[in-house]
Amino acid sequence: MTSTAGTPIAATLIPGDGIGPEIVDATVRVLDALGSPFAWERRSAGMAAMDAAGDPLPAATLDSIRDTRLALKGPLATPVGKGFRSVNVALRKEFMLFANVRPARTLVPGRFEDVDVVLVRENLEGLYVGYEHYIPIGDDPRAVAEAAGIITRHGCRRIAEYAFEYAVSRGRRKVTIVHKANILKALTGLFLEVCQEVGRDYQGRIEVDERIVDNCAMQLVMNPQQFDVILTTNMFGDILSDLIAGLVGGLGLTPGANIGRDAAIFEAVHGSAPDIAGRGIANPTALMLAATMMLEHVGRLDDAGRLRAAITTVLGNREQCTPDLGGRASTSGYADALVAALG
Repeated sequence: MTSTAGTPIAATLIPGDGIGPEIVDATVRVLDALGSPFAWERRSAGMAAMDAAGDPLPAATLDSIRDTRLALKGPLATPVGKGFRSVNVALRKEFMLFANVRPARTLVPGRFEDVDVVLVRENLEGLYVGYEHYIPIGDDPRAVAEAAGIITRHGCRRIAEYAFEYAVSRGRRKVTIVHKANILKALTGLFLEVCQEVGRDYQGRIEVDERIVDNCAMQLVMNPQQFDVILTTNMFGDILSDLIAGLVGGLGLTPGANIGRDAAIFEAVHGSAPDIAGRGIANPTALMLAATMMLEHVGRLDDAGRLRAAITTVLGNREQCTPDLGGRASTSGYADALVAALG
């Protein structure tokens, strides 16, 4: 998807739950200062939609995303162990958002310097397909829980081609395929096999290596600079992407994108943080970085660069940051600093 410079692009805006409306409003204000690149259709999802309409994913929200093919989403709450299933997962399945992209880059001083890792996660297959059930034994109807993971050659090739094209288009040097083929020989063995096949098509342009997932986790916390682009399965990607976020300061500093052939949804991947909702201290950085990814997706590269530079500038002055980053600024004050940095 590309755009004509200066013409606002129709996009769906989902404020979300908890701190979602606060960080979404801050992000929209900063985007307005950038020149209002998006024309928003506000829609609800998650607990907010459940409370208002009795449906965590209303038809109007789905229709809007089908129309705009583009969305920016705040965090959505999901009940643990009961209630409705994850709306995030439902959106991925509804729009076949097969690629989850999670970049993590050092923006503030921390335990590691110069971390710049992008994790590309297959988003629709594996154990997260949700094929699970209980097996009764005697008087216990839930004596055994059983789940099935599904990986297809088509799905593996689709995500591998996306990851390698992503690496080439962004000047990346290496793709590391992460798996557990030593134990799950069929389920992740197929993933490794197909990804290596695709990687051979990029010989001479992209270095390809592979890691068993547990070794990858250890190597990430010992020497994260050795990694560039990580390509992995659904569940491993879910876990490793949070680990990588921890290397650069946490989920408040890492954005996410869910990409499909016909739609893309950009998000803050952290939770809805109901304990601080309404207090005006939430950190909107992750959602603002998601907005830079969204700008890149629609071809607004100059705007994306300006926004990313402004975020880097403001994060360099701890007093302008929110309390979780060691500063004293409110969510609104942080947004004010970004608006000023944009000039």
